[in-house]
Amino acid sequence: MQEYPVKRGAIKELPQAMVQKLTDCFGVKPRREGEHYQISYGALRLLDISLGKGGKTLVVHTESDTGAADEVILETNRRFRRYLDEVTGFSTKERMKKARSVETG
Repeated sequence: MQEYPVKRGAIKELPQAMVQKLTDCFGVKPRREGEHYQISYGALRLLDISLGKGGKTLVVHTESDTGAADEVILETNRRFRRYLDEVTGFSTKERMKKARSVETG
């Protein structure tokens, strides 16, 4: 499970965006399981998302399909990174920088 910070300007729309962007980025309508939303797509057997602390973070749990073809894995990863970019408001580079600062801090 991974928790991603969300840009201040994106927090207000986070509850709706985290669900809508699953459909936009993966082309799959998510299932609702309590406060969690889930999809299966490509190399992801399960992608489970929910709101984190005080609704200001995105909590993501993934289960991979280890038997997926390389092309499927690459396409799935591209869509997953795009999803995180759009929902959190941070680019992949910015998310990595924030993660490193948390590890060393």
